[in-house]
Amino acid sequence: MRISEFRRAMREEFGDVYSGVLVRDHWLSVLGGTAQDALDRGVPARDVWNALCEDLQVPLSRRHGRGLIDPRE
Repeated sequence: MRISEFRRAMREEFGDVYSGVLVRDHWLSVLGGTAQDALDRGVPARDVWNALCEDLQVPLSRRHGRGLIDPRE
């Protein structure tokens, strides 16, 4: 997952404004910081997306990102 795909999936799942708030402010204990902190440290965007989905209880059916192909298929 590229950063652009991550940002698109965030916007589509959480909306334009709230996705920015989540990336900037939501603490992900599994990553030891916010999503932006993790991305800045070089954590792959897919791992950050998965951590956010798990923490925010995004249904499995949408964890590949709305409008994106499920990578398991």
